[in-house]
Amino acid sequence: MADHHRAELVVDALDMAHGRSGLEPGCVIHSDRGEYTSAHFRDRISELELRQSSGRTGSCFDNAAAESFWALLKEEIGTRTWPDRATARAEVFNFIETFYNRRRLRKHKIFGYLTPAETRQRHQHASRHNDHVSKTTGKLQPESDPLRRASG
Repeated sequence: MADHHRAELVVDALDMAHGRSGLEPGCVIHSDRGEYTSAHFRDRISELELRQSSGRTGSCFDNAAAESFWALLKEEIGTRTWPDRATARAEVFNFIETFYNRRRLRKHKIFGYLTPAETRQRHQHASRHNDHVSKTTGKLQPESDPLRRASG
């Protein structure tokens, strides 16, 4: 949260997401237009080995997930004026980290009725498991199998 809306703010947010969440190479970063298409932002996405996706001008469907988030944020904490930026930042952080990511269920069967944090944990677990699966046989590679290593 800053007092400007320049490209470096978006790059800083991307770096924060990458550092906190461990975005994996190939992860798709979807955004609308504006500073999200700046050379600085595109260069940082490339450096982190991520993939950029950008919505079409005038299409609300490309950003449906983001728009849903903003609507819920406004509904939950309102659009009031805070006494200072630090208070606003603390309330937004609290909403995202304690409610949105950890307690809010994604109420659709395609998401498994899980919170975003649970969805991320399952994806990371599956990714770690898939790293040890043979691309040709689809079976766990012997050197990765903890039971085989313990007995071998």
